[in-house]
Amino acid sequence: MSQIQFISVTPQQLQEEINKGVQEVLSTFLENFKPRQPNEYLTRQEVAEMFKVDISTIHNWCKSGKLKPFGLGARVYFLSSDIHNCLIPLND
Repeated sequence: MSQIQFISVTPQQLQEEINKGVQEVLSTFLENFKPRQPNEYLTRQEVAEMFKVDISTIHNWCKSGKLKPFGLGARVYFLSSDIHNCLIPLND
């Protein structure tokens, strides 16, 4: 087993160095990890892939009022936050 010896390093200096290393790793992680924003718009295909259903199911959910579609020309979009809000918890 190898040992690491700290010579002329105070506990505070060691803690500062550890904090710097953790900060570097966290900043790199946060730069590369971009969660979906609540106001992000999703296409019908993206919503279908999210729920692993066919696009016709998405169309039926819109007709029944389960999903609220937004349109721009011939394109149909859904707010990501609306998708999450339409899910209802099931009682166990």
